[in-house]
Amino acid sequence: MHKRLSAALILMLLAAAAGHTQTPQPTPPLLPKVRTVTAFVRLDRANYQTQVAEALKMLRAAKTALTKAGYEVETIRITTQPFPEFTKGLTAEQALEFFRAFDKLAQQEEFTPDIGPAMSKDSDDPKQADLLARILAETQTINGFVAVADDAGIHWNGVRAAARVIKYLEEHTEHSEGNFHFAAGAFPPPVAPFFPVSHTSDAGHGFAIGLESANLVQQVFASAKGDLNSIGDQLTAALGQEAKKVEEIAHRVATSTGWRYQGIDLTPVPLKDISIGAALESLLQSPIGSPGSLSAAYTITTAVKRVPVQQAGYSGLMLPVLEDSVLAKRWESGAVSRDSLMSYSSVCSTGLDAIPLPGDISLHDLENIIGDMASLAVKWHKPLSARLLPVAG
Repeated sequence: MHKRLSAALILMLLAAAAGHTQTPQPTPPLLPKVRTVTAFVRLDRANYQTQVAEALKMLRAAKTALTKAGYEVETIRITTQPFPEFTKGLTAEQALEFFRAFDKLAQQEEFTPDIGPAMSKDSDDPKQADLLARILAETQTINGFVAVADDAGIHWNGVRAAARVIKYLEEHTEHSEGNFHFAAGAFPPPVAPFFPVSHTSDAGHGFAIGLESANLVQQVFASAKGDLNSIGDQLTAALGQEAKKVEEIAHRVATSTGWRYQGIDLTPVPLKDISIGAALESLLQSPIGSPGSLSAAYTITTAVKRVPVQQAGYSGLMLPVLEDSVLAKRWESGAVSRDSLMSYSSVCSTGLDAIPLPGDISLHDLENIIGDMASLAVKWHKPLSARLLPVAG
């Protein structure tokens, strides 16, 4: 059995994920942040610079419109189709050269790219997953994933390939941080603005928005009264009020730019002092992991699903351990574990996100963890993911 990581290492990783962590504040801002506006582009290797320039024109117009309305926009992103589709015919070294140039462009233009799944089907060449590991290790901004389950069932070749990618990134990136850019994804949503499980599944030329709205959940739960049903209704109303405003802006951007608006991912994503863990604990009036935690997770997810806007991506509850100060503390104390997170995933969109693991974890154990997530996803026919962060040494 592997020992838990120390509190000091938990805090170091949390800082690496999201900057210096502060104690959650009791009075968060009223507006949610916009974590991302993401463009979906079917990339043509010969013309990618022109395509990126066109996408950036739309993304910057969207950022300007949202900023004028009072929303802070943290990132703009571009998602492509599965990268083996546009690197076909290239050697591994040629593909790496292309992605180094793509990464350089992303840094210069200040966008974050996702190049989709290395393996979409279980029959796909696992060498593409090994190539993805090298791409992620040798670039700064690129994200990608391996699909490990869909309507056909569990992709066991994909599970093994994903475990190899995780081990490679642990061993070949500084502080093992490369795994922040990789995940194993089950039933990957067709339009997902959040990374790493994001890909372009159609003709592209569309965009979606991802909100960072854990602060709204905090606000509602801090003053909520009644049973969980009525509290869920209050959360739906609060999220809906802001989501409709954001959607109105998105429709105007779509009209002015000619890009298709494809929805909002309403997952109440946390970051630093904006803690979904703190919100849950204000509802529970106990630490996460206490009785009622599963019901609280269900309340948030169902409240999100009821918001009457065009939804995209996961649009549920996400519990990223190392991107949330309260969750990191509960993980270190043992109140939250892989088993409890898997339990909550039966009623929400978590899977296993930003999970710290010891560096001596074996490939076999990584495969089993990913396989458990994939099994749950197949059982309930729902999108889940595993972003696992073993730390060398």
